[in-house]
Amino acid sequence: MDMRRIGRTDLVVSKICLGTMTWGQQNTEAEGHAQMDYAFERGVNFLDTAELYPIPPKAETQGRTERYIGNWMKARGNRDKVVLASKVVGRTTNDWFRGGRPSKLVREDIMHAVEGSLQKLQTDYIDLYQIHFPERRVPWGSNPNRVGNWPAKRDADETPIAETIAVFEELVKAGKIRHLGLSNESSWGVMRFIFESEKGNGPRPASLQNAYNLVNRTFEVNLTEVSDREEVSLLAYSPLAQGYLTGKYDHGARPQGSRSQLFNRGQRYETPNAAEVQLEYNELARSFGMEPALFANAFVCSRPFVMSNIIGATSIAQLDMALSSASVTWTTEMQEAVDAIHQRTGNPCP
Repeated sequence: MDMRRIGRTDLVVSKICLGTMTWGQQNTEAEGHAQMDYAFERGVNFLDTAELYPIPPKAETQGRTERYIGNWMKARGNRDKVVLASKVVGRTTNDWFRGGRPSKLVREDIMHAVEGSLQKLQTDYIDLYQIHFPERRVPWGSNPNRVGNWPAKRDADETPIAETIAVFEELVKAGKIRHLGLSNESSWGVMRFIFESEKGNGPRPASLQNAYNLVNRTFEVNLTEVSDREEVSLLAYSPLAQGYLTGKYDHGARPQGSRSQLFNRGQRYETPNAAEVQLEYNELARSFGMEPALFANAFVCSRPFVMSNIIGATSIAQLDMALSSASVTWTTEMQEAVDAIHQRTGNPCP
């Protein structure tokens, strides 16, 4: 397993990061532990979680995923071998994160979040603590193909980025977190955090966790240059487009027990023309003699600007295939075929 350094930090992580958002909803604690055991045996050292997990977010399940990870690290005695990433939610009206009230990216709420995560994870520090999504009003994912009503409405009580980043400085100095990461952020947002850090208001963002896959390459438009020149590493999530690039949903299928069938939360990948484009990529994978899931993950792993590919699985078989993508030789022929589809279809699922 290739290892890479995140941004300008001393964090060295595996080419593949194990995502955890199904643990506590689609997966039991025992299954989550088995996935971590298997991934770490295969060379993974990087886990990504969040206070919000598991997905879909619900009051009765919130925090289970971090608890499962904490129990695993305690049982294995391996905290020093794990690069651990978690996240604090941005602005949300969901009131179960803060004991019955909405949450924002203000000091009280960030402190509450990090203390809760440290307790559940049974650790004294988090290596990479990320802002799950911006507090300001932006389209989900922050990099859409187009925006309808722009400029977006601004909340009168929007928390300035300078105020938010100062809280992360406190956390770094207290030893509760090592580095700041962003997620679902735009090029403006990343640069604004960098601007505030260079003014001395807080830690420099080390990474950006955004969606990146065959049907959503919006990261390439502006953020690749930001990532390269500012050394803010991309941690790519949703390499399989919530399962639509596995082939299991081809021709309108909805297998029993699949995420789309269970939760009906796949709207990001059910946009006009999305099904046709997804099918075209899945058939392209098969033409190269590969399972669509292996092909889609290998594409993400092959991109030079992807620091780590955050995979997800609900079974060991799925996990094995995702891990195998790190060793696939991605050819010029494959890339040219992918780019030919992309040239015609663009980003149907930003």
